[in-house]
Amino acid sequence: MPGVMNDFRRTQLAIAALFCFLGFQYATWAARLPALKTQLGLSEVETGVLLTACGAGAAASFPLVTLLMRRLGSRRLALLSALCLMALLLALAAAPNYPVALLVICADGVAVGCLNVAMNAQGAALEKAHGRAAMAQLHATFSAGSFLAALVAAGMHLVTPGVVQHFAVAAVLLLVLLGCARARLLPDAASEEQPTGTKDAAGTKEASGRRRLTAPTRITLWLGAAMVCGTVAEGSMNDWSALYLEDVAGAPAQLAPMGIAVVSVMMVLARLLGDGWRERWGDARVVRVGSTVAGAGLALALLAGGVVPALIGFACMGLGIAAVTPCLYVAAAAEGPSALALVASLGTTGLLAGPAVIGFVAGAADLRWGMGVVAAAALLVPLCTARIRWGAAAGKEAPAAV
Repeated sequence: MPGVMNDFRRTQLAIAALFCFLGFQYATWAARLPALKTQLGLSEVETGVLLTACGAGAAASFPLVTLLMRRLGSRRLALLSALCLMALLLALAAAPNYPVALLVICADGVAVGCLNVAMNAQGAALEKAHGRAAMAQLHATFSAGSFLAALVAAGMHLVTPGVVQHFAVAAVLLLVLLGCARARLLPDAASEEQPTGTKDAAGTKEASGRRRLTAPTRITLWLGAAMVCGTVAEGSMNDWSALYLEDVAGAPAQLAPMGIAVVSVMMVLARLLGDGWRERWGDARVVRVGSTVAGAGLALALLAGGVVPALIGFACMGLGIAAVTPCLYVAAAAEGPSALALVASLGTTGLLAGPAVIGFVAGAADLRWGMGVVAAAALLVPLCTARIRWGAAAGKEAPAAV
């Protein structure tokens, strides 16, 4: 039994290195966005387009991810996309002008989409192989990677203002993380689809072609809708919580960043504890209760008004929504690589479109109504998952459409 436990932990740490890798890579260039803006002479609009290009590339990566997952499997795709992300980070530092930087960032988004699907497929395979929950803690290491990148960025800024030097150091650290992941990643079980004879090969190719043309299943669409709602709620809090505290709740400027801090701390805490919740109560209850707590807590805070209720509502959002997307990734992976790729792409779309939708609503009415959309998105998650029959506990049974 101890040997099995150690094998689980070693593999979990290897996959966690991938999650940390992605968080570190993204936060590295995002933290130096002001320097990149100055280096390339960008306007505010051009900077906004640059940020959007990464999300657009990730959202548009679905067809490519589906093909590469089928051809390469999650292990090889994770390693290949991670190497691409290291190279693209260095290419961004050396970009001579805005069009090249835009192209690099768009390619970065595609590579992010590939690694996102591959590493979540590895996490779901780990849970299935060992019958133990692991996905929530894996997602927590993504946040840890982002935090580490912020510390490195601050330290490098004290040493040198140069982006090239900073990104070179970051690439070395990324290589270390990739080395930690490589040896213990789970092998792909894709060989069972390989034909053994000529006739079987033709039949397999024909069946594969038909699968590519098959529309997503009903459960995949419901999971995708739930993922969009969950990521809209999760992503919008980072973009709008500080403005809500200052402009609507009347908090002093020095207190406004506490909104992001409260949400982030509660999300990390919930993801560290989330796998225990999943094993005790099952993914269904974690998703439904968590999203209800998130949406209802924020809605009540908006109705009450004031700084303290807002911070309590933000805490409810972070605590409740944190374990939702890991559970949805596990459910999507159980439906196959194509379903996982589609659900992950829809999740990226939610992260990309959510803050913009909130801004549109806030412009048409006010930010209180915009934050109300965030609460409504969280409350829609239980409705989207109502037609999914989940297993009693994480890693025990795949969900099925009712």
